[in-house]
Amino acid sequence: MEFDLSDEQAMLQDSVHRFLLDAGGLERTRAFAAKAETRATDLADGLAQLGVTGLLIGEEHGGSGLSLLDAALTAEVMGRHVAPTAFIGTAVMAPLALQRGGSRTQRDQWLPKLAAGSVTAGAAISEFTGGREGASVVRSDGRLTGRALFPVDFEADVYVVADRDGGLSLVAADAPGLTRTRLITIDVTRPTGELQFDNVEAEPLEAASPGLISDLIDAGRVMYAADTLGAAQEMLDRSVAYAAERKQFGRPIGSFQAVKHMCAEMAAALEPCRALVWYAGYALDALPAEASLTACHAKAHLSEVGTMVARTATEVHGGMGFTDLVGLHYWFKRIGFNRQMLGGPQRVREEAAKLALAQAS
Repeated sequence: MEFDLSDEQAMLQDSVHRFLLDAGGLERTRAFAAKAETRATDLADGLAQLGVTGLLIGEEHGGSGLSLLDAALTAEVMGRHVAPTAFIGTAVMAPLALQRGGSRTQRDQWLPKLAAGSVTAGAAISEFTGGREGASVVRSDGRLTGRALFPVDFEADVYVVADRDGGLSLVAADAPGLTRTRLITIDVTRPTGELQFDNVEAEPLEAASPGLISDLIDAGRVMYAADTLGAAQEMLDRSVAYAAERKQFGRPIGSFQAVKHMCAEMAAALEPCRALVWYAGYALDALPAEASLTACHAKAHLSEVGTMVARTATEVHGGMGFTDLVGLHYWFKRIGFNRQMLGGPQRVREEAAKLALAQAS
């Protein structure tokens, strides 16, 4: 039995990698940050042409009908390039919500647009992964009132919004009564903010099951874990390359035992994470009974390993690691942002413990 990616999955990763490299790689991210852009339209259009925005959407609606594992593999490449464009909300969580909870009319209206990349979608469900004072949304008579913080893919045309009773609704970004406020976070590659609802008209996803929000959270957590995996791998690769070329006392610093150990520790901690993320992505579709638990494990473990790799890679670079010239801070901050989105490692481990206890009883 072969436990590896298929040729098609390897080609998918390679295609996305080559596109992001040709689009400018780190320099495109620098430009995005310097200009304080809200959307990298060129990247979004190119990824849509590659079919990335329609990965999970069925062929009947213009998508590819691929698996959540394929989406996780794509997220890994996005993290490797710190790509400043929407993906987790618009290509994963929103399509899942519509396909599993939307009516036929809603699916026919929105899924072709999402697949084509003509609209972007955000997911405002973070209050179900850690409540914040004053942050909740109430649905009454078809309208929403309240506040949602840190929606996934904030700069969107439409949002999937969870209310405090567990319902899901669609809200257009230009709906009367909706106020969007951008917030400053450490990760400039992902604009985020808060949504304020003042009696905003909302379209419910009537077919949404009680467990759909949990499914969306599981999928989002695996995508953030995969993104962290890609970012951490890139930091490791850059550290090894830097250690081979940077010289002190007439020899490459990579020849010093201390630096060798730092690189080896990063590699040893990161390599098992790849199988963990792959399995978590596979479980989302194929092993629903294990999906939530494996998603929790992947998110929590990658949060910790990613933080260690980010710190150690910066140390390998010495003083250069803190400069914009090298640019490590883009991956460092991306990993820090991923760590907290949809639940930090402490909360996620607590959820995993409860799930494991429930399964054992």
